[in-house]
Amino acid sequence: MKVLSLKQPFAELILQGKKTIELRRWNTKFRGEFLIHASKNPHEKSMKKFGFKELPTGKIIGKANLIDVKKYINNQEFENDKNKHLADEGWGEYGFILKDVKRIKPIEAKGKLGFWEF
Repeated sequence: MKVLSLKQPFAELILQGKKTIELRRWNTKFRGEFLIHASKNPHEKSMKKFGFKELPTGKIIGKANLIDVKKYINNQEFENDKNKHLADEGWGEYGFILKDVKRIKPIEAKGKLGFWEF
């Protein structure tokens, strides 16, 4: 099954349903179910921003369905979706639209870049 690694707290925010679009600098043709991996190293600034002290890392912690990819062409469209991706433009111009997110029992795993097979 395909897996996507995300830094914490973004993996957790997706599992909580607060983040429904994952930003990336690259596009994908992949659509369907994938596993969510929490990268080994969290994004410390965002951990503080969103009020988290400690979250699971180095583990597959959930699954989701990638139903579409949105390319942000202009700043206004990006700003309109801010409550869905919770980020600034530095994170990327492609929005992976997620549905059917579920938390799973954590599985230890080493992450990789892009979608990878587990």
